[in-house]
Amino acid sequence: MNLLVTGSSSGIGKFLADKLAEQGHQVCRLARSPQSGFAVRCDVSDWSQMSASAGEIGKKFKHIDGIVCCAGIQGPIGPAMETDPEEWKKTLGANLDGTFFTIRALYPLLLKAPRRAKIICFSGGGSTAPRPNFAAYGVSKTGVLRLVETLAAEWQQQPLDINAIAPGAVFTRMIEEVLAAGPERAGQKEIDSANKLPRDIGPSLSRAFGLIEFLLSEKSDGISGRLISAPWDPWPNLAEYQKEIAGSDIFTLRRIIPEDRGKKWS
Repeated sequence: MNLLVTGSSSGIGKFLADKLAEQGHQVCRLARSPQSGFAVRCDVSDWSQMSASAGEIGKKFKHIDGIVCCAGIQGPIGPAMETDPEEWKKTLGANLDGTFFTIRALYPLLLKAPRRAKIICFSGGGSTAPRPNFAAYGVSKTGVLRLVETLAAEWQQQPLDINAIAPGAVFTRMIEEVLAAGPERAGQKEIDSANKLPRDIGPSLSRAFGLIEFLLSEKSDGISGRLISAPWDPWPNLAEYQKEIAGSDIFTLRRIIPEDRGKKWS
């Protein structure tokens, strides 16, 4: 498969790009500081750079079978009302704009894939529940999830599947930033959780990599617009329930409506 991995110079992105290449896939590494293999230097939050990079990638790949959007930053840590607006803007640019720009620029190459093409985006802490002191990150990742759902709805008649995954807690540069911020900025709960994580990310990402392999494969055809947790959801069996999932709100961002529709509160 011809695959593109963004944010592949370090952390989760580099780990996944390396593993996918080891599996025999042709991997394009897109990052601000790419390090090896077929690599393209690009800041995904800059549309002009992303558009130009798509042209460069098209010279190497006549089509793209799958994209793994890993590029992102954590952004400012601390109370939202103390956040520098420019840092807020930068975080949304890297995480949300960067994801959209990547998909938008490479969409024509995805449509040329000989089989159903796949896009995998990343969720993060604060995307499905409030995460105090990480507002910019949480809001940007929530936006990514809604983008995934929206594109899946628009592409129902096209040979494309797009999903988001929650990889689980992994010790990366972002965790180092949490520890450096300390309990005063990040909160004691965040510090305690960070200190419990193993420093070797390989074992922590083994199940996430399995999920990514599944979502890139034909076994996942028709599963789209979902947020799937690598450590918690029964994704190895999802192919058996593709039709049931497609017609439900399972693995989506939705309101919970009580059976009595809230009448007792009116």
